[in-house]
Amino acid sequence: MKLVISDSKTGKSYGVEVPKDKDAVLIGKKIGEKLEGGAFGAEGYELVITGGSDMAGFPMRRDVSGARRAGVILSSGTGYRTTGKGMRAKRFVRGNLISDQIMQVNAKVETAGPKALEELFPKAAGEKKEEKKK
Repeated sequence: MKLVISDSKTGKSYGVEVPKDKDAVLIGKKIGEKLEGGAFGAEGYELVITGGSDMAGFPMRRDVSGARRAGVILSSGTGYRTTGKGMRAKRFVRGNLISDQIMQVNAKVETAGPKALEELFPKAAGEKKEEKKK
């Protein structure tokens, strides 16, 4: 499982690969719940889960309960791109509960720790792509 930590102050995101033994910290949590960053290498940080996606790339939605994949009729929001005003469509999305089917969890910084995230995670997610292009 991968954890992506977004820092709104700097506008950067940091990807962390979560080992199998630490997956249990995330499984069973819902979107909007708080996490301690110490389990993922961000000592002193408090994180809030903002979403994620499953193995097939379906996004998690806050208003769909459970860990299931469901086909829901959407008119806006996560998992739907509007094609016109008033249009609705059935789209498959994941529920708001993290399970073993989730491959990426997104979180944002609620309370910062003593060290900057740049020091804890040397390369930001955007910087890796820029280095490959050079």
